[in-house]
Amino acid sequence: MKIVYCILGTFSPGGMDRVLADKVRWLVRHMHWEIVVVTTDQKGRAPYYRFPENVRHVDLDINYMDDNDKGILRKIIGYLYKRARHRKALASLLEIERPDVTVSLFPSESSFIPALKDGSRKVLELHFNKSFRLQYARQGLLGMIDRLRTWQDECLVRRFDRFVVLTEEDKKNWGDVPGIEVIPNYISWSGPYSSVTAHRVIAVGRLDYQKGFDRLIEAWNIVMAFGRYNDWRLEIFGRGEWHDKLQGMIDTYGLSTSVSLNDPVQDIMSEYLKSSILVMSSNYEGFGMVLVEAMSCGVPAVAFDCPCGPGEIIHDGVDGLIVRNGDISGLASAMMRLMDDVELRKRMSTEARKAADTYSEASVMQRWVTLFDGLMHDRTEKSS
Repeated sequence: MKIVYCILGTFSPGGMDRVLADKVRWLVRHMHWEIVVVTTDQKGRAPYYRFPENVRHVDLDINYMDDNDKGILRKIIGYLYKRARHRKALASLLEIERPDVTVSLFPSESSFIPALKDGSRKVLELHFNKSFRLQYARQGLLGMIDRLRTWQDECLVRRFDRFVVLTEEDKKNWGDVPGIEVIPNYISWSGPYSSVTAHRVIAVGRLDYQKGFDRLIEAWNIVMAFGRYNDWRLEIFGRGEWHDKLQGMIDTYGLSTSVSLNDPVQDIMSEYLKSSILVMSSNYEGFGMVLVEAMSCGVPAVAFDCPCGPGEIIHDGVDGLIVRNGDISGLASAMMRLMDDVELRKRMSTEARKAADTYSEASVMQRWVTLFDGLMHDRTEKSS
């Protein structure tokens, strides 16, 4: 089987890039399928995560991100022009490659890819959730565009042969969409595990609105005000446009001795192993991959009950703690509950490792193989 994956780029340390690289490695190693990764904004940058040597990479040189800092009118005009170039370039590439399946990870080609008549089955893979465009609650013209694009998404997903979301919660949000399936992300970690004795709290993700690290720093300020946690540290790993804003909060609250903003690392698992608690303060998630990663290392999690993911992954009070979304003092209290009780952390550590088994590499990837095989079976039946 030949599969083409379409993504903006593979140069980022983000979760979507990592999941794609892991998935491709598994398909090449176990299924020996031919994989081509097509990007629009790579600009010659090396992939952040390792791909197999026999996986081909093709960049279409569209570069949507070049318009990010432009005014709204120039951004709209530039986007429409680039999308037209993108459609022509991708259509030509697919005619040459003739893949069995083309997968869009929901960048710009998702708006036109079902209409391309190259013979491949089309799959849309969503790593966010249905409301991801509305999370900023923007007003004016930008808000109108967000609402329009959300409505367009509802129409768009019905045009694909399969539409894959990460959680049952998000599947319900989409309603009666034909071909919708739930396939979560997976983790392949098999030990060792954290001792959960280190006085270290970890948070991981892009430094932007979605991950809500401003809320985490607010909560940490409450924790530090009690005066009995001075030997604990909060380590945040990520990169993004909110770096200076978050560092400013740390400096303003006088937290520089207990909080650090760190660049992303490829071996994030080693950082989990040196930590005793993971905190997820996101405003929204598509799944919450860092939860599964940390729990597979035996690190219990504290998370806001944001849409979508934490409420399905964490069993509250068993392998972690769930806090009402936006309750900053509640987040502080949940952290202190675990910080105060090493025996509770150890019990939750054991349960967290069990919960993480639900997202094992073999079980999740078999669901992808079944989906792809089913598409080929459907195509054979239609052509016969």
